[in-house]
Amino acid sequence: MDKLELLAPAGDLEKLKTAVDYGADAVYFGGELFSLRAGAGNLSIEQMKEAVQYAHAHHVKCYLALNIFAHNEDVLPLEDYLLKIKALEIDAFIVSDPGIMLMIRAVMPDAEIHLSTQANMTNYKTAQFWKNQGVKRIVLARELTFDEIRHLRAQQPDLELEAFVQGAMCISYSGRCLLSNFMIERDANRGQCAHPCRWKYALVEEQRPGEYYPIEEDERGTYILNSRDLCMIDHIPDLVEAGIASAKIEGRMKSSFYVATVVGAYRKAIDAYYQDPAGYEFRKEWMDELKKVSHREFTTGFYYNQPTNQDQNYQTSAYTRNYSFIGVVKDYDPQTGMAIVEQRNKMTVGEEIEVFGPHTDFFKQTLEVLLDEEGNAIESAPHPQQILQIKMEHPVSANFMLRKRKE
Repeated sequence: MDKLELLAPAGDLEKLKTAVDYGADAVYFGGELFSLRAGAGNLSIEQMKEAVQYAHAHHVKCYLALNIFAHNEDVLPLEDYLLKIKALEIDAFIVSDPGIMLMIRAVMPDAEIHLSTQANMTNYKTAQFWKNQGVKRIVLARELTFDEIRHLRAQQPDLELEAFVQGAMCISYSGRCLLSNFMIERDANRGQCAHPCRWKYALVEEQRPGEYYPIEEDERGTYILNSRDLCMIDHIPDLVEAGIASAKIEGRMKSSFYVATVVGAYRKAIDAYYQDPAGYEFRKEWMDELKKVSHREFTTGFYYNQPTNQDQNYQTSAYTRNYSFIGVVKDYDPQTGMAIVEQRNKMTVGEEIEVFGPHTDFFKQTLEVLLDEEGNAIESAPHPQQILQIKMEHPVSANFMLRKRKE
């Protein structure tokens, strides 16, 4: 059987390389213009060239998001941009605007087009329309159930289906939100969403200006638009059976630590399934890994049923952060067991830390030997991106990461 593709977000070059190292089959990223994550680091044209070379050297595909809804003022700059990136060996372009598809076809007639979830594709007739326009893959709207996906798959067996499996859910229809634009003139459909759905709201009666009443549902609070995060790691067989070709992780704004942890967990779950589909059993430790990065409570979204109040968090829009990302390994000497580590958060001698890397299980150890860059013993490392030397109890390599549980 064709294996389910694991598609990872790459907000910048470092995150792209992390996703590749930790087991992604494909990565998606934006350039400095024309993608829907203006706040992500994104990649310059030179960085895209390096990114594509790095990914392809590891047999990983690269998809470029050009999924804004273009205004007239965007057309000429986008045409110029396409000419500049024409020579890059990008595997596919993620697009929602038909005009942008026309521009890509004019510059790169053989380019592979993936329809962005922003296009709200929810039925097999619309899928047929986009197939007739030369689209190879549909990124499904988040509002589809498994039953609908199976029906669509049966009607359009030649189209690839991509679906989100992990990350933030938008309260608006497939991300087509005007709230940010209306409230603070930041257009969500041009990459500038301020996430007003996570804000706290109150009710004001027309004849009583200045009197604010909290919006509540019993004792649950005021966050009426605040969805839980999507998580489908414990439903891999259902994703495969429904005919989904690519499992997409949301999060181009997330950290390298997030990308490494989530990609690593899904890599293990997907590989375990294909090793023995009939005898596959989900392992709780994969879910435990996902809970070690910043997250909201989890939901399965629309896959099994219409979301209910159980899929919202009415108490807070804050993330759960039980672990701190404290360092990344830059080099390792197997003779001495010493690792060169770039600090990301404070660590102190005597603390218990966890160390994890690509395609491995994590291990715990007490931080006993901590040296600065010159080899002097220190008690703590409070300075951002400080270079350290740390004695490791087990072998590691570059791009392993260190974390610790918060008190």
